[in-house]
Amino acid sequence: MSQSPESPKSLNTNPNPNSDQDYLNLEPPPSLKSKWKPKALSLPDIWVKEQALKHVIYNMQQQFSRTPSISPPSEPDLTSFQSFPLDPIEPDYSSLLSEVVLLGIFSKLPVSQHVSNSLVCKRWLYLTGRLVQSLKVKDWSFISSGRVFNRFPNLTDLDIVGSCIQMPKDSGVLVTHKTVSVYVDTSFTFAGFLGKTALLPLNVIDTGLAMVAEKYPNLRRLVVIGASEEGLRQIAARCYTLQELELHCCGDLALKGISGIKNLQVMKLIGSVNGFYDSTVSDIGLTLLAQGCKRLVKLELCGCEGSYDGVKAIGQCCQMLEELSFYDHRMDGGWLAGLSYCSNLKTVKLKSCKSTDTSPGADEHLGTCLTLEELHLQQCHIRDKQSVKALFLVCENVRAIDFRNCWGLDDDVFSLASICRCQTENVIGLTESIIIPMSDYALNTSSFASNSNLRFSSSSDRRVKLLSVEGCSLVTIKGLESVLLSWKELQQLRVMSCNNIKDTEVTPELATLFSMLKELKWRPDSRSLLLSNLVGTGMGKKGGRFFQRSKD
Repeated sequence: MSQSPESPKSLNTNPNPNSDQDYLNLEPPPSLKSKWKPKALSLPDIWVKEQALKHVIYNMQQQFSRTPSISPPSEPDLTSFQSFPLDPIEPDYSSLLSEVVLLGIFSKLPVSQHVSNSLVCKRWLYLTGRLVQSLKVKDWSFISSGRVFNRFPNLTDLDIVGSCIQMPKDSGVLVTHKTVSVYVDTSFTFAGFLGKTALLPLNVIDTGLAMVAEKYPNLRRLVVIGASEEGLRQIAARCYTLQELELHCCGDLALKGISGIKNLQVMKLIGSVNGFYDSTVSDIGLTLLAQGCKRLVKLELCGCEGSYDGVKAIGQCCQMLEELSFYDHRMDGGWLAGLSYCSNLKTVKLKSCKSTDTSPGADEHLGTCLTLEELHLQQCHIRDKQSVKALFLVCENVRAIDFRNCWGLDDDVFSLASICRCQTENVIGLTESIIIPMSDYALNTSSFASNSNLRFSSSSDRRVKLLSVEGCSLVTIKGLESVLLSWKELQQLRVMSCNNIKDTEVTPELATLFSMLKELKWRPDSRSLLLSNLVGTGMGKKGGRFFQRSKD
């Protein structure tokens, strides 16, 4: 018996009639429905879903754009777009002002705002550069390319020491000594950080100095290192207004070039600096300096060699010299006697000197600086009594003495300061019997006084009126009293950080002297001063305030 094709049994050939419904129905069975929860989409799933949707939309747009349009092209409808409001461009009112007016405005602003003002526009950059008068150049290409002359056309103070040093900038270790900063690397030698290859060649430095002299004829201060005679001649030939010069690592022969600087008044000559560089400045260089710069008012010699002849040449040629400083000098014995030829000298400074004078000679040959008013000793070794005595004999006319952080200054050495007082009450009486012919009336007063040891000043003018002692821990109240009581005209006294001077040891004589002073600054014991300031605070008692347990 055959079956018709339309029979329902012929249509259902699947042995499992419920398999299609189970396949399409994703719900779990009733037994697991209470425990089953839909899985949350992760971030990658969301990203893939969004990217797939965007891909479909992108394909539809591409397909729609490729379908040819029967209608003619129409103009785009821009009404649906919203225009964003833009700020109108305001007019630059500063362009209406002249350069003179802008320079007047910029000059009234603080210097700290010059950098921000120069970033506004090129015009302001140029104008602010015209106001700059002092500059330290660190990159030599800034000079060799000429950019410094265009950027700062009115400089009067220029320091090019940092640009002349070719040390690597990536070493990470920077060593600074006063005005010199050097990056240290493995090329360090015992001769110093700055060897022969650390500085630019002489011809390169001379070419740069020639450009500086041409572009800055009104230069008043110049700081340079490693310059030769030719480069300094270029400065002397064109910079007529140069008044202050600082030379580093300069030898004797290079000082010939500064003979043409007629208006030079302040000179700082650095011959040798321990650990940095080493150059020789001897009596030859000091003589060339004295003969070429006769209008010097202030002279500082750092690490220079020399002797009596060099100091004498300075005193005889530089008759306007008022201040003479020696920093870590390497002078030969007997140089102190040359100070008596400085006829107008008012201030002498010794800084970081290992010795004063190794062989000063006999006292009667030292002479005296008649016009000297101030003597400063800072961080000096003054253990040698003979050299200290010679120094006070030469400077016995001083009115102010300053000791600061001096090593070896004990009571015996400090008592020699009492030499700086008038030992003759009537100077006129000593000279009444001396007859000077009229033909010799124009005799040099300084040389006459140095040879005959005569004093031409009154007793009241030659008394010490100011004494300052700071950081001298070996001086006691006994040594201080022996000197102070010999100075009857003392008006100002400053005693700071001298730990061996105690307040409890002040005698009635000293207390009487203190009451007559115009100025008294008395802080000898820095430890007692600190403890007195901490009274009532609980500090200074081994943690008594912060580390004691609270009593509950």
